[in-house]
Amino acid sequence: MAQFSVHEAKTNLSKLIADALEGADVVIARGNVPVVRLVPVRPRGKRRFGVLKGKIAVDPRFDEPLPENELGGWNLT
Repeated sequence: MAQFSVHEAKTNLSKLIADALEGADVVIARGNVPVVRLVPVRPRGKRRFGVLKGKIAVDPRFDEPLPENELGGWNLT
């Protein structure tokens, strides 16, 4: 684990980012106390339309009006 002071991290930020992207464990400390870890952000996966088709179902009553006893709880003004 590589540990750097805040000053060292500010001075060498580009190098530390490159090291973290290569898998190095980069820790930034205040004094001798480690406070943060520099890690790469994982990219989000792409959303694909229709990926859940056939895996989920919507109740046939979904679009029906709510019963009066449930409508009372909604403020529809």
